[in-house]
Amino acid sequence: MNVSPSLDNSDSIKLVQITDTHLFAPDDGSLLSVNTADSFRAVVAEIMAQKVEFDAILATGDISQDHSTESYLRFTQGVAPLGKTCFWLPGNHDYKPNMNTVPPISQVHAVEHVLLGHHWQMILLDSQVVGVPHGRLSDQQLALLDSKLSAHPDRFTLVLLHHHPLLVGSAWLDQHTLKDSHLFWQVVERHRNVKAVLCGHVHQDMDRQHLGVRVMATPSTCVQFKPNSDDFAVDQRPPGWRELELHGNGEVTTQVKRLAQGVFLPDFTSGGY
Repeated sequence: MNVSPSLDNSDSIKLVQITDTHLFAPDDGSLLSVNTADSFRAVVAEIMAQKVEFDAILATGDISQDHSTESYLRFTQGVAPLGKTCFWLPGNHDYKPNMNTVPPISQVHAVEHVLLGHHWQMILLDSQVVGVPHGRLSDQQLALLDSKLSAHPDRFTLVLLHHHPLLVGSAWLDQHTLKDSHLFWQVVERHRNVKAVLCGHVHQDMDRQHLGVRVMATPSTCVQFKPNSDDFAVDQRPPGWRELELHGNGEVTTQVKRLAQGVFLPDFTSGGY
């Protein structure tokens, strides 16, 4: 069933994106030698310490690394101190049956469509292909996108999905991109109201224009992947998050923030994960 909650703010909406947390059931779970629970908690703590103002949290997939119910509960408990509604969607590492076991009283919601104030809407797409790292949008997901864009032509639109719909220039990552992405862009081109697309998956900052649409990816809260690397490589940059403001005139302002340099360094000798 489609749920369409509304964030009632007059002119602009402020959002925080937290992505690719890769949490485990045990508290000592690590990805490439980075304790993902600790790095996630550190990001949340820094957002609170900076007194970031925002209306909602966006979690764009790979919430879990081990598929466990406990890892999803860890996420919901971890974002609770932020005190705002969180909208999440699945990534290639997620197990949707366990995502769906999160208690309904949680502040975390899996929805397809959200009205944001008076001027914006948000469409959340599921690009997961079970069992493989690449993504693809089903006919149903493409129809959902087309339907919501048609139903609210007067609203500027932010589209969320896990997989990157543009190549980032790293061969090993780009083989795991959104497959048949031209079908996604065909739907977008049929309308005039998509202003921005936001994804995770690539564990790095991307901010580009494509067909008049701003396309952004965001650093992970744990391990970062080295940009423009054809072979698997991790980066020395620390975990981060993205802040966005959706303005009433359709403009988007955004910045990526990170923890202090030198914290949560990964295993640089690893050949993959």
